[in-house]
Amino acid sequence: MPVPLLDLKAQYAVLRDEIMRVTEEVYDSQMFILGKRVEEFERDFARYCQSKHAIGVSSGTDALLIALMVHEIGRGDDVIVPAYSFFATAGVVDRVGAQPIFVDIDLADYNIAVSQIEDRITTRTRAIMPVHLFGQTAAMDEINKIAKKRGLIVIEDAAQAVGAEFRGRRAGSLGDINCFSFFPSKNLGAFGDAGAVTVEDDAMAQRLIDYRVHGMRPKYYHHYVGGNFRIDALQAAILQVKLKHLDEWSNGRRRNATTYGELLGGNDRVVLPGELPGRHHIFNQYVIRFPEGRAVRDRVMAHLKSAGIGCDVYYPLTLPQQECFQKIPSSKEKYPNSEAAANQSLAIPVYPELTQEQMVEVVREVKKALGLRP
Repeated sequence: MPVPLLDLKAQYAVLRDEIMRVTEEVYDSQMFILGKRVEEFERDFARYCQSKHAIGVSSGTDALLIALMVHEIGRGDDVIVPAYSFFATAGVVDRVGAQPIFVDIDLADYNIAVSQIEDRITTRTRAIMPVHLFGQTAAMDEINKIAKKRGLIVIEDAAQAVGAEFRGRRAGSLGDINCFSFFPSKNLGAFGDAGAVTVEDDAMAQRLIDYRVHGMRPKYYHHYVGGNFRIDALQAAILQVKLKHLDEWSNGRRRNATTYGELLGGNDRVVLPGELPGRHHIFNQYVIRFPEGRAVRDRVMAHLKSAGIGCDVYYPLTLPQQECFQKIPSSKEKYPNSEAAANQSLAIPVYPELTQEQMVEVVREVKKALGLRP
């Protein structure tokens, strides 16, 4: 039985009529850039994230980029980032002329190892950028404590964590400035690129609004050199429809994660993702790990693909191993947990529409690849 890594068609089938209605309203209005649809989505998304303001932007990458720009982080500055994440985490830091300072991760949650952060802080450090990887929040209380003590900004990369919680508080309300991606494969996905930034401070919200239109307010009067970082009305309309279903979908992913734990647990050849105390994991990905090493992981991956089971590696290289970061001094160091994650981990399907039969099939093929009894 073929099982895709993600099946967005199943989600769309349920929402098709409503999405067609709201997008037709946008077509009829001929108002495609910002406007009422964007404002309504921003209001609802801010409320969902337990934040005062949400500012829609053009992508998750641009959300991170604008977060750095509004704080005037650039040449001569350092930003603490995890050594294992999607490329944009470190890419935006380099892009503004600052330097990413890598910190290893904790294999318990794949997030930045908080115990190593303070040793990496210098007089050049301006910000800490924790990433809530795969849908589980980083240890934000400890990170915020360090940042407050050292006078640093916390830029929350919540691209994979919409709806995740840390001690009852939602991602998007945990840092000084908080960034989301609505890439189509995310739990809350647009029909193209889109993102958002959430903040509490009124003045910072206005600054973000200005920066996303080239630092302009009013029209043709530019206070800053910003960028063209606008979310469009079509994406906002679609996201507002989907937002009403987000908790239901997240609960479905959590339910499927529990099922995988029951079907795949109980052996030491596969490490399953765990939900740490005080966290609410939304499983943007369900990532298993093979502690025997890369050869075993690659064998399982090849077998699953041959059986029609969708799977993928998030991510095959650590950030310090990327060719474009070889000039950075901290890339020369070792990051054993990040390297283990890159060499041993594999994502398998977890989307909410998965059936019990499909999950049984996925687990059967994983066990078969490992030579385990089904």
